[in-house]
Parts: sequence; structure tokens; C-alpha cells
Amino acid sequence: MVLKTGLLRSIATVGQMTMVSRVLGLVRDVVIARTFGSTLAADAFFVAFKIPNLFRRLVAEGAFAQAFVPVLAESRARQEHAAVRELVSAVSYRLLAVLGALTLLGVIAAPVFIAVVAFGFIDEPEKFNLAAAMLRITFPYLALISLASLAGGILNTYRQFAVPAFTPVLLNVALIAAATLLAPRLEQPVMALAWGVLLGGAAQLAFQLPYVARLGLLVWPRWRSGHEGVRRILRLMLPAVFGASVAQINMLIDTVLASLLVTGSISWLYYSDRLMELPLAVLGIAFGTVILPSLSDKHSNGETEAFSHTLDWALRLAFILGVPATLGLILLAEPILITVFQYGAMSAHDVHQSSHSLRAYAFGLMGLIAIKVLAPGFYSRQDTRTPVKVGLGALAINLLLNVALMVPLRHAGLALATSLAAYFNAVMLGRILLRQGVYRPEPGWMKLLARLFVAGVAMSLPLAFSGDAETIWLARTMPSRVIWLGVWIGAAAGVYFVVLALLGVRFSELRAPRSVSVTNPRASHR
Repeated sequence: MVLKTGLLRSIATVGQMTMVSRVLGLVRDVVIARTFGSTLAADAFFVAFKIPNLFRRLVAEGAFAQAFVPVLAESRARQEHAAVRELVSAVSYRLLAVLGALTLLGVIAAPVFIAVVAFGFIDEPEKFNLAAAMLRITFPYLALISLASLAGGILNTYRQFAVPAFTPVLLNVALIAAATLLAPRLEQPVMALAWGVLLGGAAQLAFQLPYVARLGLLVWPRWRSGHEGVRRILRLMLPAVFGASVAQINMLIDTVLASLLVTGSISWLYYSDRLMELPLAVLGIAFGTVILPSLSDKHSNGETEAFSHTLDWALRLAFILGVPATLGLILLAEPILITVFQYGAMSAHDVHQSSHSLRAYAFGLMGLIAIKVLAPGFYSRQDTRTPVKVGLGALAINLLLNVALMVPLRHAGLALATSLAAYFNAVMLGRILLRQGVYRPEPGWMKLLARLFVAGVAMSLPLAFSGDAETIWLARTMPSRVIWLGVWIGAAAGVYFVVLALLGVRFSELRAPRSVSVTNPRASHR
């Protein structure tokens, strides 16, 4: 029998490892901001890093992971270990072939990619050439990190969540080392960041391979003509490219349009997005990573009631934790940006501009978290077409809102458009799951939302007085900023959860789904 607390323990593990990675990622961004600020070089690097990152999330973490994990979970549950090894071998070969061709194309056609993604750079030859040169170094990162994602998908399917969740730490370490140790030694210092990206990708892949080997699944890639598992993954991947990665496509659109705005706009969006990504990763990505294999198992075993209850439980817990994260980012935007980024080349003007886009992104945090919870409800059933249709609709809305909002609100308008499109995406996914009868909400949702509203208002009252005097935060030293920011966050969180408890929210009921599933004996690696 699977313990009731298994899912929550796994989510906590992924959340903790992700928190370590994201905090170190913030340290990385502090180092980059302090060294390069919002300069021409910083804008060029962020574009050169964003392009392979986008393909990574489309090919690896988006389409591939959502298609590979359900098929691998089904193979693990219904077939012998030798068949699972054969599937991994065949998938590895196809992935290597695609990645090799795409990487070669990216290196050769780097200027073309820059012209498409940031065509505003074309009128600035120095920025354009620098971005293209860095892209030739960073593009092979796509192949390395995609193979690392394959290894991570295997480990997640076998409920070994900690290792894949920890591996991004290695990229952050590599970039910090590049910025501090290598950059001063180069004629063009920012090029060190590109080499750091490449080294970080190699480290993430190498770190996971021994754990895959322990499962007996570190196999040599081989061509296997007509393998049914590979065909199913490919069929699922094609639509999932859009369905699983609409948020990333929206971010790319933001970059394209931001390149038309004043210098610094791309960096302001980047820094605010990085702060918003911390709660999104710890909450949304942790939930999505853990419940996908769980939902896949329940679907394979025909446990429809347990399937629905797992979705309902994850969504409730995501709302409870997402509300304070959203309000905290909105009300503490300037203090957070000052504490994390305003050192060295990062100016007060940069902080002020970044705060606008941070608030706009934070407004959509709950929508993005809900997508991470609801999308596995489709992918676990090997339905990738429905999220594609919803995702394309959200993409169209994002485009229209970008055009409408970027003129009056500039870069903040781009962030707000992304947030509004995320809510559309989440609402449509939820409605379709309800209509299909796959998700049946359990009693108490309206009461829970009312309690969250009251608790949110209560925690907002002290936070409303924390960021008014921006000059006070600027006058503080770094340790003082960190301490006071921690005090405000801790006090607000305390108020929020105390009020929820007083209103009758029983946190013991949210520890894990009540349903208990039976594990197929073949699911355990022999």
C-alpha cells in the first residue's frame, strides 16, 4: 500500500530542493546584476540564454516530459524491466538525433535566431553581434539539459524526486563561478556567463547518470524501428509542444516586444520574472512534478475517484500557499528587489522599473500555479490535444493584450498580458476537466475561498506599511535589508496562517489525499 503521506512528502522534498536551487539562483542573479546591471551586455546575455532555455522547456521539460513520464509509468506498471530498458534506449536515440540536429542548426544560424527573437537588436550592431556570439556558446546547453531532463523523467517516474529537483543548483554554481572568477580575465567579461551556462548543463547531466544507473536504466541509445512506445511519445509530444509551454512562448513574445522598448526593458522583465519564478517553482512546479506520475499510475489502474481527489487536494493546497506568495510579491515588490538586486551596477531606477513588471507578473501567479496542477490531469491520461487548443487560445489572447498594453504600460504591460493569459488558460483547463467528469470538486470550495480572502486581507495590512519609505530600504546595509525583509515576510505569513486557523481551516486534513492506491507489483524495480 502507498502511504497517505507519500505525495505530500514528495512535494515537500521537491519544494525544498527547488527552494535551494531558486535561492541560489537569486544569488546568481545578484552577482550578475551587481556585475553587469541592466546594460547592453546584460540584455545580450539574457537573450542568448533565453533562446536555448525556451527550446529546453518546449522540447525537454515541456513536451517531452509530459509525454514521456505517462508512457514510462505505464510501461513500468504493465511490463517487465527489460521492456522498460528497451523503451529508454529507443527514446534516448531519437532524442539525441533531434537534439544534435537542432543544436547544430542553432550554432550555425545564431544571428538568425537573434534577429527573430530580438529584432530590436538589429539596429544596434554591437548588442546584436554580442548576443549572437554568446548564443553559439549557449545553444549546446539545450542538448545537455534535455538529456538531463530525460534522466530526471526516469527518476521522477521511480519516485526519486530529490535528485532532479537539486540539479539546477549546479547551473547556478557554474554561473556564479563564471561571473566572479572567469569574467575578470576575459576581454569581453560577459562572455564568461555563456561558458558558465554550457558548463552548468554538462554538470546537471553528469550528476544524474549514476542514479539512473542504480535503477538499471543507464542504457546505450539504440535505433529501434517501429517501437510502439516511441511512436506514442512522439504523437503526444507534437501537440504538447504548445500545450505545456504556453507560458514560455508568452515570455518569448515579451522579449521580442521588449527589445523594441528602451534599453533595460529586457533586464527589468528578467529580474522581476526571476523573483516570480521562486514561488512558482516551489509551489506550481513541485505540484506538477509530483502529481504527474501519481495521476498516471491512478489512470493506468482505473482509480477514477482517487484521480479526481488527488487533483482536488493539490489544487486546494496550491491555493492556500499561493495566495500569500502572490500578495507578498505585490506588496513587497520594491523591498524585495532592493534587498536582492540593488548592488553595484543595479540602480534605483532599475529597481523602480522592475517593480512594475514584478507586480504585474505576481498578479498572474495563481493562474500559473493552477496550470501546473491542472495540466497533469490531461497529460497523465495521454491527452495532449486538449491543452494545445487551450494553449493556442491563451497565446492569441496574450498577443492581443501585449499590443494593447505595451504602449500605455510599457514593459509592465507585457507582464500583465502574460498574467491575464495565464488565468484564461487555467480557467479553460478546469472547465474542460469538469465537463469531462475527470475532476469532480469536493464540498467546501466556496468556504475555503472566503477564508483565503479574509486571511489575505489580514496579512496585507502590515505589508502595506513595509514598502512606503523606499529610501529607508536603500539606506540599509545588505544584512539589515535581509533581516528586515525576513521579519516582514515572517510576520505576514504568521498573520495569514493564524487567521486561517481561527477561521476553521484544518491543516491536518490537507496533509495528503485520503485515497490510497495499490501499487502494481511490477512497478517496483527488481
